Order: sequence, then C-alpha cells, then structure tokens
Amino acid sequence: MSGHRDGHGYVVPDNGDNDIYLPPNEMRAVLHKDRVKARIVRHDRKGRPEGRVVEIVERPPQPIIGRLLHESGVWLVAPEDKRYGQDVLIPKGATAMAKPGQVVVVELTEPPALFGQPVGRIKEVLGEIDDAGMEIEIAVRKYGVPHEFSQACLDLARTLPDKVRPQDKRHRVDLTDVPLVTIDGEDARDFDDAVYCEPAKVGRGKGWRLLVAIADVSHYVETGSAIDIDAYDRATSVYFPRRVIPMLPEKLSNGLCSLNPDVERLCMVCDMLVTSGGDVHAYQFYPAVMFSQARFTYNEVAAILSNTRGPEAQRRQARVGDLLNLHDVYRALLASRNKRGAVDFETTETQIICDENGRIEKIVPRTRNEAHKLIEEAMLAANVCSADFIAQSKHPGLFRVHEGPTPEKKDTLRNYLKAIGVGLTISEDPAPGEFQAIAAATKDRPDAQQIHSMLLRSMSQAIYTPINSGHFGLAYEAYTHFTSPIRRYPDLLVHRVIKAILAKRKYQLPGLPTPGEAHEKLARRLAARVKAPGNKLKKPPEPSTPETQAWEAAGLHCSANERRADEASRDVEAWLKCKYMREHLGEEYGGVVTAATTFGIFVTLDAMYVEGLVHITELGGEYFKFDEARQELRGERTGIRYAIGTRVQVQVSRVDLDGRKIDFRLVREGEELLARAMKDKGAGPGPAPRGAPTGSPVKASARRAARKVDTVPLSPISALKAAAKKASGGKGMSKGRKPRR
Repeated sequence: MSGHRDGHGYVVPDNGDNDIYLPPNEMRAVLHKDRVKARIVRHDRKGRPEGRVVEIVERPPQPIIGRLLHESGVWLVAPEDKRYGQDVLIPKGATAMAKPGQVVVVELTEPPALFGQPVGRIKEVLGEIDDAGMEIEIAVRKYGVPHEFSQACLDLARTLPDKVRPQDKRHRVDLTDVPLVTIDGEDARDFDDAVYCEPAKVGRGKGWRLLVAIADVSHYVETGSAIDIDAYDRATSVYFPRRVIPMLPEKLSNGLCSLNPDVERLCMVCDMLVTSGGDVHAYQFYPAVMFSQARFTYNEVAAILSNTRGPEAQRRQARVGDLLNLHDVYRALLASRNKRGAVDFETTETQIICDENGRIEKIVPRTRNEAHKLIEEAMLAANVCSADFIAQSKHPGLFRVHEGPTPEKKDTLRNYLKAIGVGLTISEDPAPGEFQAIAAATKDRPDAQQIHSMLLRSMSQAIYTPINSGHFGLAYEAYTHFTSPIRRYPDLLVHRVIKAILAKRKYQLPGLPTPGEAHEKLARRLAARVKAPGNKLKKPPEPSTPETQAWEAAGLHCSANERRADEASRDVEAWLKCKYMREHLGEEYGGVVTAATTFGIFVTLDAMYVEGLVHITELGGEYFKFDEARQELRGERTGIRYAIGTRVQVQVSRVDLDGRKIDFRLVREGEELLARAMKDKGAGPGPAPRGAPTGSPVKASARRAARKVDTVPLSPISALKAAAKKASGGKGMSKGRKPRR
C-alpha cells in the first residue's frame, strides 16, 4: 500500500505492473505500507486500473511519527507523513506524559477499521517541533534508518586496537615510504582513499603509475560479526546537514580505518599503469600498509594546480610535483572518457549552511573544481579495474549496473528533441556517446539547461546486482564500487571478494538478516525493473543458483537502502528549506522554471536554489494545456508558454512544513509575458489583472488595487475579491454574472 496525502491510495504490485488506484473509501481500513491483496474492478478512460482491497496480508510493525493534539478532551496524533490518511486516537493513560504540540512516536494497538480510527500509545517523545535537529529525528524514524548501533556492535568495536599493530602488517606490501595523500572536502572526517602518481614507461611509450589506496575495512570487520550485521542493516552512511549517521562505529569510520595523515593505516591498493592515451595498460591488487603524507582539501589542490607559485603551493612545496603528476594522468583519463562517449552533464548541487541552532544561514551551490574531477577519474579507474578483476576470475560479486533508457523514456526524449528543433536524436539502441553529443551540440543554446535536464530524466537509476550488464552512463563494460568501504557496504563486499581471489579461495556470503519490510517494496520494484522487457542484458543471465540468489538479495538490499538514504536526506533538506522560506513569506524573487506539469510549473529561485510550485490556477484566467512533447504549459487564448528554462518573477505565497511544499505566485514578469503574447496574437491592449478570469468586469481602479495587495501573502482570488469590492464601492463582485473560463 502506498497512501496519498489527499486521501486515496495505490496498490504497488510485486511484479512491477502499473499501480492500482484505490478511492478514499477503500483506504479506511488499510494503512500506508500494509501488504494487501487487491482486485481490479474497473479501468478509467486512460486505461488505468482501479481496485479494492480484498485482504490485508501483513501489517508490519511500523511506528508512526506525528504531533500530539488535544481536541475537545480527546488525545490524538496527527501523522507527520500525510500518506497515513487518519489521525491516531490515544487513550488517556497512553500519552507517556507528552504535552500537546510535541512530536511523538506512536505504536499502534488497534488497527483502523471501516468505521473506526486506529488507536495507539506513545512510546517515545522526541520534543518540540522547533527543536534543533528535530527534522533529522523525524526523518530517521519516518524512513526506518537505523540510527543506533546495537550493544553487541559497540562492545566489539571497543575491543579493536587504536592503531595498526605489528601482527596486522604481516603479508602486506610496505608503502609507508610512498608519498600517498588524501584529497577530500573541508568538512570530511572519514578518509576512504589516498592517491599517488609518478611518470612511468608503459610498453614502448610514456605514461604513469597510478596508485589508489583504499581503507582496508574488511581487515577489522569480519564477516558475520556484530559490526558486520549492523553495517549490512544500514548498507550506507546517511548524510544530513550538520549530521552524519555512519555505517560503521566512529572508532572505525573516523579512527582506525580512516586514512588520517601521519599515522600508519592498512589499505587495499589498486596499482595501475596508465598510457598517455588514458587507457589502463595493466593493474594489480594487493593489501598494504601506508602512511599518509598529507590531508589536502579540494579547494587547496585546485589553488595549487592553478598557481604553482601561490601561497598554497609554498606551504606544500614537497607535494606539488606529485599533484602535477596526478593532474597529468587525470587529463589523460579525461581524454579517454571523452573518447569513450561517457555521459558528463554539468548539474548544480546545493549545500545547506546552518548555524549552531540548526537554522539555515544560506544555501550555496557546490562547485566541482579540477581537484574534484581529478579524484573522480582516479576512483573510476580503480572501480573499473575491480570489476574487471572480479569478472575475469568468474567469482560472484556485486556490480554497479546502469541500464540504458526504457522504450517509453526513449520515445519521450525523441519527441521532445524533435518538438524543440534539435537536429540530433537517439537511435533505437542508443550509445552513451549519443547523449553526450546532444549535450555538447546544445550547450550554447538558451534552453541548454532544459535540454540537459530532459537528457538526465531519460536515464535509469543505477543498482547493485551480480548480473553484469555494464554501466551505460559511464560507458563501461563492467563497473563496480571499490573505493568507499567506510560508507558503502557493497564496497566492503567487493574488498572481501578481491581478497578471496588473491588468496585463491571463494568468498561465501553469510546468512545476514534479510531486508526490513519498509524496504522490501522498493527491492521488489527494483527487481521487476531489472527483469523488465525493455532492459536488455548484453548477455543472457546464467541459470539462478542459491548462491546467485543470495548475491541478488544483497544487491537489492543495498540498492533499496541507498534509495532510503537519499529519500531521508531529501526530506530533511526539504524541511529546512520550508522552514527557511517561512521567514520570507510575501517576498519576491527571480527564478527559472525547472519543470512543467499538468497542474502547474516548478520554479527554482536564483539566489536561494529553493524550488516551489506555481499552481496552474495562479497562471492567469485562461485555460492552459500541457504539451508533453515540449514539456511546457501553453495558454490557449494568448499562446503564452511556460517551459523549462523560462525566467519568471515570483512571490512566496505559502509554505507547508508538514507537506514539505512551497507555493509561489507569479508577479510582474508573468503579466509582461502575457502582454507580449497578447500583442503577438493581436488579442488586445494588455493583460487582465493577475488571477482574473477572462472577461471578468474589473475596472482599472480594481486592477491598481489588486496590484497593491501583492505585497501580502493573500491568494490571487482573495486579492481579486478585495480589489473588486473596493472598485465597486464595497459591494463586491456581482453574483449574477459568472466569468468565462
């Protein structure tokens, strides 16, 4: 079951078929996340199925987070997640001393029924809604993110040493004299990877020897141990503004496994010979012990590369030559990437800067400089070698697979490119280079951002699976994740497999816990997508064995929890942005349309990188039609168009913190666009007042009054009524005449 905040819901079939719509009356006795059996009873005009629930198969033990209310002597909790369509009744003795308005966690004691609300008891009081960090406390419980390590895990972590012991160095290559360095962000606390590069002869030509050393987590986290079980349950670290929920206990993630400077650390090394053309000529893997010579930041390395005589370079004089070698091999690897036709779109990621109280100070774009790209290319090379090593050995393992676009997405993209007059398109079996060619050919167009956005949307999401079918976006025959075992469980599994191959033995997956119910739905959908007819594998999969099925389950679990972490992070960011924008109600900003839908346009503000909705009813008093091919809204009377990339001026009109939604309304710019469109069509001297239905009898004085009320966060309908009432001497709009629509 997937509930909807408007009261209806959907049954999400296990086999990946279309969701089945359930009307609100069918949702009375079921809850969001229930497992049910449903029967399709009819199809709507577009062929979409509608059904009814015939049986509740399973009701997972799911805590509900919400705010405690006391109304007319009755205690109840209004769920924070509006997909739970009903308030939960709380008996008088089950409030756990919580106060009205506080955020609480509820455990259900009686399920909902056709004629009765669900009943529960409060099992945890989180605090006041405005407490610092409350958004994270809500998100981790809402999405079922494990945020407390088991006692067994913590006890085991305490028994681990604080530093590398002599016995840990046995059978390892000593790289302590090699000047390996780490390059990370300013706020990084765990260092997974270190790099070193020097010129070398490769074959008969020149090239480089590139070393990528990765923290050897597998040495300390034994298969099936208490730490391993907790790490598998989390599957990934989750990053929030001001807080990280790590996959491993802090003693490992920030201490013993982290490649901190000036201390010995155990590592797994991918040692590569790279040609001048950027191809990996040869590689080898081996366990080693290293001694990081420096902890660089991205900004510091970028400054050194741009000016080798600057103050940053003077402070790090001993390492400047090594950094220049890294930059040289990066440029060669980048040239190989371009030759391969890998997809590389420039997108804007944002970073939320908070003060000590958790309040947003500003939202800034994350800029990718040369140092970011340098490390990225080095990590890609090591990941490709890892995938090749596992594939060549025929040992089962997890690959990072990225399928090409589905037939539906290909058709949508082709129609869009044709509609906007792009001379290039994609073939029936497109290569990544075709997407990159379109991006390169359109980069100077005014609607380049719109085109690149559509190219990105046509891509599938990458997943972990033992069935290797390549990575479409990066244009690799085989790809996996090897470089971040501190924060990703699949990388830890890859390390174990590589070690097993080096030792000429086989790694056996342990009987780890199965994914939780909260994630199984996503896992089933991922499985259905991988097996969908549109996703053709490059070679047919081998018959499934119990061992393959175990690896498939591990891959689906890691993929599902990766999505879970992303959703929880987005939820917290949306909360913070809504809280931030509540302080700016009524203010006006410039922005760009980033999406068009049947119900309105989404606009991202220039200065704040915050996205909000301009509902279709706010676009003026005419009928707007959604053009799917062009991904735009077009006014039938005026011809005014709102497409991705259109610049607009908006006012913040409403913020819904619970729903994580921000509403805008158009100001000035919308009227100017309308005026130009009307002039082009010869349809009249200028626009009607904003929000006025076509042909409504509003005079010039009312128009002036309507513009005045733009400074306060009223809805356009309220503004229009107020203006009309003033213009007509306090009588308001005539009830006898209905405006044309």
